[in-house]
Amino acid sequence: MSSLRLNALEITNYKNVSNASYTFDAPIHCFVGNNGKGKTNTLDAIYHLAMGRSYFSAVNAHTIQHQADFMRIEGQFKRDDRMERIECLLKREATKVFIRNGKKYKKLSEHIGLLPTVMISPSDVDLINEGSQTRRGFIDRLIGQADKTYLHQLIQYQKVLQQRNALLKQMGRYGQGANETLEIYNEQLVSLGSPIHQTRVKYLSTFEPLFKKRYAAISGVEENVSVWYQSQLLEEEFGKLLENAATQDRMAQFSTVGIHKDDLVFQIDGYPIKKFGSQGQRKSLLIALKLAQFDMLKQITTVTPLLLLDDIFDKLDEERVSKIISLVHESSFGQLFITDTHPERTEAVIKKTEQAFQLHHL
Repeated sequence: MSSLRLNALEITNYKNVSNASYTFDAPIHCFVGNNGKGKTNTLDAIYHLAMGRSYFSAVNAHTIQHQADFMRIEGQFKRDDRMERIECLLKREATKVFIRNGKKYKKLSEHIGLLPTVMISPSDVDLINEGSQTRRGFIDRLIGQADKTYLHQLIQYQKVLQQRNALLKQMGRYGQGANETLEIYNEQLVSLGSPIHQTRVKYLSTFEPLFKKRYAAISGVEENVSVWYQSQLLEEEFGKLLENAATQDRMAQFSTVGIHKDDLVFQIDGYPIKKFGSQGQRKSLLIALKLAQFDMLKQITTVTPLLLLDDIFDKLDEERVSKIISLVHESSFGQLFITDTHPERTEAVIKKTEQAFQLHHL
């Protein structure tokens, strides 16, 4: 099993963190301080370096501190015996730049998977409450870190989908026409979307047992939990779906069928948790999802991911926190980063792991 560690971090003008520098010498690190001090944004800076994007901000410009002209993050990572210096630089009205060991990436997708990372945050409740796009994002980040081919196909699929939707709008405004071009886009969607669907089926079939195991450990009760992969391609071949939806697509002026409509349905004892799950069941499910993501990345990439836990002590009851910490005690995790508002509480819980730790006061 390969090891991954973050040895040092520098942050400049990242959200509300003006200037910060850290060195990390222990397996467990806790950022502690009052609300508004930048704990979550420090954790997000680590995630940004690993994943090429903020966990919380979809718009790049929102990661630059107010009144600042740029933001910069730099991390010194060690993967196996190789040092990796990763730098992210973003200026207002400019394209984000990612640099690895002094060399600029041509495509940010080349970076994904180098530093496997999993974040657990209170905002993860969106996986239950929000629309299918949020859950597809979870699938894509899970698989994309482990499978470069999948990531490339997904990027290409999104480009073709945008082009096809633009054409459908044009056809709706100016009459039919452009049928030959539409057919070309259909063929491209099928050639990209079908293998994406097959890859999702494969990975999710491996993911569900890991998820069930984690849920049982966290909840401490016997419940039949499941992750149901919902896809139109499970019912019909993609080309046939596009053919049958031709009239509907023209009327709607966008693509109504395809893998961009896929979803995950979370169930407990056969009932959707979104409608019938208790607060405790939802919390257990969300943590189980993320820990299963951790397990799967570790299994497939043979690299132990970084694990980032944001504000879990305030958002989860003591029993669930204790169970998470007991999992850390099993030494199945590598480097762990935590945020909390109460240093004494954090220290008391972390000491139970019997592992070295550092408190970073903000």
